[in-house]
Amino acid sequence: MTMPSNKRTMKLRFSGVALTALLAASCASVDVELLDAQLPDAPANWSAADSAPSAPIGDWVASFEDSTLRALIDEAIVRNNTFRAAVSNFDQSRANAKISRAALLPSLNASFNASRNAIVTDPTTAATAGGSGAPTTGLSAGELEDQFGVDTNGDGRLEGLDLDGDGIAEVDTPDRRFYINNYSLGAQIRWEIDLWGRLTDETRAAYKDANAAYADLANAHLTLSTNVAQSWFSLIEARLQRELAERDTQARESNLRVTERRYERGVASSLDVRLSRSALGSSQANLALRQRLEQEASRALEVLLGRYPGAELAAADNLPELPELAGAGAPSDLLARRPDLLASEARMNASGLRARAARKQMLPQITLTSQINTSGPMFADLVDPERLAGNLVGGLLQPIFQGGRLLANSKRARAVAQTSIFNYAQTVLTAYQESENALAAEELLAVRENALRMAYEEAAAAEELTERRYASGAATIFNLLDAQTRRISAESQYIQAQQQRVSNRVLLYRAIGGDFMTEETLAALE
Repeated sequence: MTMPSNKRTMKLRFSGVALTALLAASCASVDVELLDAQLPDAPANWSAADSAPSAPIGDWVASFEDSTLRALIDEAIVRNNTFRAAVSNFDQSRANAKISRAALLPSLNASFNASRNAIVTDPTTAATAGGSGAPTTGLSAGELEDQFGVDTNGDGRLEGLDLDGDGIAEVDTPDRRFYINNYSLGAQIRWEIDLWGRLTDETRAAYKDANAAYADLANAHLTLSTNVAQSWFSLIEARLQRELAERDTQARESNLRVTERRYERGVASSLDVRLSRSALGSSQANLALRQRLEQEASRALEVLLGRYPGAELAAADNLPELPELAGAGAPSDLLARRPDLLASEARMNASGLRARAARKQMLPQITLTSQINTSGPMFADLVDPERLAGNLVGGLLQPIFQGGRLLANSKRARAVAQTSIFNYAQTVLTAYQESENALAAEELLAVRENALRMAYEEAAAAEELTERRYASGAATIFNLLDAQTRRISAESQYIQAQQQRVSNRVLLYRAIGGDFMTEETLAALE
């Protein structure tokens, strides 16, 4: 977006030629040149992968073949508070879009009022006005009614005052209270003509915000699903590590018993006993650590599920076997797949539209207003054509001087739009980085897992051989403890490598967009 200078902006307020120039400058809502300058050209294939066929489609959770994981994700979608907040945010943005759209339509306001007023009169005043020579001075209202009141129709109610004694009421207002009704009806119609498209830009910006909120909702769904999957696999790893620590502790206890018996027979020395006890203490400490980590992993997953963190969730027996990755698509595909990129793009477009609308604030505004008002003591008077009064007013507003508010608001909106461009470009670069890292780790973690499996298998075979040699006296306690420690360490690293590879597969699915958001899905909101 190209913003005019201060001097040029002042001229735009008064020059009809400059108005045309301003409208021409407002055609594009996003500074494409600035965006292109911030984004590098994406390669055809990922640099971390030899080839990148079409990305996997469908349910990425199904690739792990874990029904428990599916149930946990479904539970989290229903009960997780962060995701429910994202749903509420989307509802709020959708309502805001409808509110903004209402500015394009005429507004009608109607009012109706009804009142009833009581009027209190003084019979003494009426008597004096009657002109009679009767002695009314100094009498109260009750005394006047008692002395001069006349009931002409015999209904028990006084209709007047007979002041001269001829039986005829000279004053017809003996009642001290009567009522007056009043009804009023009014209506006002107001409609601002969207001559320059400012209201349309603001409405489109609001709907872009709704699109962004919908993409945020999809991103929250994907993020929650991947977080549950990673927490689930972390819990499985924690269980396997805890079980390994239990087996290690049991093996150290067995070693100590054997060493103590050998010491009693004089075959082993006290040094062997102390080394065995030291190894057992280390194993017991590691077991306590693994038990704590398993409980914490269980609580972390329970919080994601909206449950009380009581560490009651049990893990599966083993980590899943990973299928071969079909592909990850091309880097440019992320722009239309990742929901966080779609959300950032929608917000960038919304900021550009608001910047354009802010510039149009300096153009004349045309507003049509119509008012209708009527009132009367009878309800039927409200629809009496003779009482109706209406008017239609067309107003033309041209900003002349507002202390620089409009210009400053336009500059602020432009700065916000530029910020959104930088944020979008950074989000795209971060998405590229996450995808490249996950793809590179996909291959390297597989190599590491295979290497650690071989190290574990060889360490287990060496431990078994050392145990037999120690039992026959051909190996020392140092050899046995070293072999056991190597095997425990190798197996622990192998379990960790399995979990890291599974977790990285989850990160890869999230990096390339999971089940994918598409432009067609977002277009449904329009």
